[in-house]
Amino acid sequence: MRIGQFELFQKMLINISQNSPFYKKKFQKSGIDVKDITSLDQIKTLPFTTKEELRDAYPLGLQAVPDEKIIRIHSSSGTTGQPIIIPYTAQDVNDWAQMMARSFEIAGITSLDRIQITPGYGLWTAGIGFQAGTEKLGAMAIPMGPGNTDKQLQMMIDLKSTVIIGTSSYALVLAEEVEKRGIRSEIKLKKGVIGSERWGEKMRQRIKNELSIEIYDIYGLTEIYGPGIAIDCDSHEGMHYYDDYLYFEIIDSATGEVLPEGEVGELVITTLRKEGAPLLRYRTRDLTRIIPEKCKCGLTYPRIDRIIGRTDDMVKVKGVNIYPGQIDEVLREVDGVSSEYQIIIDHINGKDVMTLKVEYNSDGDTERDDIEYNIVDLFKKRIGIHIIAEVSGIGSLPRSEKKSRRIIDYRQG
Repeated sequence: MRIGQFELFQKMLINISQNSPFYKKKFQKSGIDVKDITSLDQIKTLPFTTKEELRDAYPLGLQAVPDEKIIRIHSSSGTTGQPIIIPYTAQDVNDWAQMMARSFEIAGITSLDRIQITPGYGLWTAGIGFQAGTEKLGAMAIPMGPGNTDKQLQMMIDLKSTVIIGTSSYALVLAEEVEKRGIRSEIKLKKGVIGSERWGEKMRQRIKNELSIEIYDIYGLTEIYGPGIAIDCDSHEGMHYYDDYLYFEIIDSATGEVLPEGEVGELVITTLRKEGAPLLRYRTRDLTRIIPEKCKCGLTYPRIDRIIGRTDDMVKVKGVNIYPGQIDEVLREVDGVSSEYQIIIDHINGKDVMTLKVEYNSDGDTERDDIEYNIVDLFKKRIGIHIIAEVSGIGSLPRSEKKSRRIIDYRQG
C-alpha cells in the first residue's frame, strides 16, 4: 500500500457520503456509516457499484459537485443499453492528463516524439485523453481521429510520426496497408500504444513486425477517467497502474469475494481523487489478476496482467464457459495461423455448433487441411469441446477501424 492511500480513501468516502446523492442514498439503504471505516482493508465490507446502477443514474445522477465545477462530460457508447454519462471537473481533467503523460513516459515516449492519434474524438474518452496526455508531456499531437487510411498514411510519412495510438484492430489495418503498399521504409514509427479492446499475442506480433515498432498495451475505461490509468513497460510483463489515484481489487465475479494477489478474477476499481463522479468499488467486468512480484523495470507502481476477457463476453457452448483469451491461447500454438479470427455460434438440430474461422499465414509451411485438423484437435484438448475450423486467406475476415466483432452468437437472435 502506498503511503497516504488510506487517507485519500477516507477523504473520498466522506466526500461521497456528503456530496453525492447517488452514494448518499446507497449508504443509507445499506446502513453504512463511513466513520466506521478505519482501515483500507474494510473496503471489502462496502457495496459494489455496477454498470447497471450507472446507467440508471443517467444523465447526471453521478455528479458529486455543483454544476459550476463541471467543465466537461464524456460518455460510454451505450451500444448495449442506456449510455453512461461521466462529468469531469478541471482537476479531473488535469489528473487524467497527468496519468496519461506518465503512461507515455513509462513507454519511453518523450517531448521529441510525434504522436499520431487515431481513436475517435467527441463523447468517447479516447481521442481527447491521448491528446491531453501528449500536450502535458510536451510532444507533438497529430489528432487524426479514426478512418481515412490514405490520409493517415500520408500524414504518417509527411509528418514523420514516431508513435501511433489506436485500437489493435485499426493498427492491424494500417500495418497491412503499409505492407501492401511497400512503404515501410518511408515510415518513421518507433512505438505503438494500443488499447480499447482485448487482443492476442499473434495479433501483437503481427503489428509489431509489420510496422517494426515496440508495442505497449494501455488500459482504461470511460467510467474511470478513460485510457491511461495503466500501461505496460519495456518488460512487457503486465501493466503498471497508479495507486496514488486508484485502488484495485480482484474479486470472484460469482461470489463477490476478494481474491488473493495472483488469482484471476474481475477487476474492481475505486477512485481516490476523482471529483466530478467518484466511484466506489466499481465492477469493471474485465478479467485479470494483480501481479504480486516486483517488476524487473524497477517501477514501484503495482501491476495487473493483460486483460484476458470480460465477464460479459464469455459464451457458453455445449455447457462449457469459453473466453476469447482462451481462443487466443489455442491459436497461439497452431503453426500457420495468422492473428485474425471470428467465432460463429448457432443452434442446429438441437445442438450447439461453434465454427472458428481463422486466416492462413501464407508464410507458413503447414497445409490448410492440417491447420484445421490441428485447431480442432487442440481446441478439444484445451477447452473440451468439438468445433468446426475454417481456414481462409489473409484479409478474408472483416477488418475494423474501431473494435473487431469476434463472436457472433445466432442463438441470441
